[in-house]
Amino acid sequence: MIASFQNASIIGVGQMGNGIAKKIDQIGKLKSIFEINSELLNDFENRTDLNINNIENGLKDCNIHLFIVPSTKEIRHFLFDSHGIDKITSGSIIVDLTTSNPEESIKLAEELKVYNIDYLDCGMTGGAQGAANGTLTLMIGGEKDTIQKAKSILESFTNKLVHVGKTGSGHAMKLIHNMVTHTIFFATVEGVRGAKELGIDPNIVIDVFNSGNARSFISEKRFPNHILSEKWDAKSRVSNLHKDLSMVTDALNNLEIKCPFGNLTTELLKNAVDQGLSDTDFSKLYLDYYKLINE
Repeated sequence: MIASFQNASIIGVGQMGNGIAKKIDQIGKLKSIFEINSELLNDFENRTDLNINNIENGLKDCNIHLFIVPSTKEIRHFLFDSHGIDKITSGSIIVDLTTSNPEESIKLAEELKVYNIDYLDCGMTGGAQGAANGTLTLMIGGEKDTIQKAKSILESFTNKLVHVGKTGSGHAMKLIHNMVTHTIFFATVEGVRGAKELGIDPNIVIDVFNSGNARSFISEKRFPNHILSEKWDAKSRVSNLHKDLSMVTDALNNLEIKCPFGNLTTELLKNAVDQGLSDTDFSKLYLDYYKLINE
């Protein structure tokens, strides 16, 4: 049974999807691609061996379908509004690589059971570079047997698979991960900006952080590569961060689980949105930090 799970379709080949598609292609298991933005298909346009936006055959020829779109909303549109569900073979697996509300993930999984389609919710960390290098970490919610069936394809673009727990827990873990990451980002910005006001070179601050206990992914990668370099190209918009933080803090607050640091981070991101920075690369919030806290 496991050996029969060989062919994969990719729905969404943006920054993350492109790298993932290429890694699956390298092991010979990519058969179909769906992408509404034709400009994103340039790397695959001359491939006669792939189904490109072929709803009729592209889904039937595959039994693992990876969705790399913004949210569960887009998955629902593809499956139910565009009738993709009618083309997917019974017994197939849907791998949801979005960052979504866990409650929506659970609801979708239940609906798919009616069609005898299995579902995995997978939070990703590692960014577009990790996707291109095949070094992503996946936080997976769902059944162990389903993970095992999809394992060879998932391993083609990752270096670590973590089974977090039941359906919905993969997306919940991703949201918690993002809450901590973005809170660390603002704490680091505050420290660097504060040290600069005291006359200390930001490059020296980051060097000290990375040599001591204040080091993090933010200090080791984000600051040198995207902020101190003044490239401002962390490749995620403020609106995306605000969406993720709002989802997780709303969920925690609704359950009366206290998250003061998460709430503060969400508030700072809301201030950025209110100031018209929604489409700005979030690394530039380093420049606008004092405006955000004085809102």
